[in-house]
Amino acid sequence: QVPLVESGGGSVQAGGSLRLSCTHSGYRTKCVGWFRQAPGKEREGVAGIHSGGSSTYYADSAKGRFTISQDKAKNTVYLQMNSLKPEDTAMYYCAAHFWRPGSTCDVDPDEYNSWGQGTQVTVSS
Repeated sequence: QVPLVESGGGSVQAGGSLRLSCTHSGYRTKCVGWFRQAPGKEREGVAGIHSGGSSTYYADSAKGRFTISQDKAKNTVYLQMNSLKPEDTAMYYCAAHFWRPGSTCDVDPDEYNSWGQGTQVTVSS
């Protein structure tokens, strides 16, 4: 498993922005993803990135508003969230799994075996 440390959640009004950060160990190439879970709902994938390259994956709900990126020198993955909506309110989790050659870093939660503690994002109308 991969230790993960998240930060950056908070409260913002609709239309605002937040940037989440996830720092990982840097050991081995991995997929790092962001997920979210709202009360009473299933956990859903938001975006994923390959730690050794630049390939990214976005869930439909994130396309156009959220951007996943990374600073490889800092072993940190970011999720920039713009134009936030009240329906984006959720606990956001960073997760990771070691990358398998030939696979993509999509956001199927069953593929991820390391999870952060979560950071709350609340968007008010």
